[in-house]
Amino acid sequence: MTGRINLNAPLTGRTTDETEQYTEDVVITRQKVYRRASGSDGGWQEFPASTAKGGIPIDRLPRYVRLILDHSGAVHRGSEPVRVSARLAPKDLEAVDRTVGRNLGPATVIDAAVWIDKEGRVVRVRQDVHFAADADIHNTLTLSDFKSAVPVGAPVVK
Repeated sequence: MTGRINLNAPLTGRTTDETEQYTEDVVITRQKVYRRASGSDGGWQEFPASTAKGGIPIDRLPRYVRLILDHSGAVHRGSEPVRVSARLAPKDLEAVDRTVGRNLGPATVIDAAVWIDKEGRVVRVRQDVHFAADADIHNTLTLSDFKSAVPVGAPVVK
């Protein structure tokens, strides 16, 4: 995922999400998430705003760090940024964000790691999400260029 996300207000932003299977443009507003294949002039698909959360509680990262520490989180010092990590269950995440916990419900366990810079900002999140019968999912979110909020509105439908 690359783009701009507003984290210190309601979760909004514009990104390009890339997986091995596809690349799509994403617009996140307070009410809806809009998605379409990157580079296309096709219509936007609309989803409830809660779908933007996926498996990482990006608008509640300080609480996510606290959850990791409260679940016997290991603190890896000696380098900048500092990394904290722990093994979590999907139910554990519901304490931070009910939607994220439900999104990860089918998982058996989540290996979570968060990197924190010297200013105390979360700059990277990694999750290895394990399932009993399906392939694992590996999520990495890198945050940089901390600036003021970017205005976001619904995309123009052609």
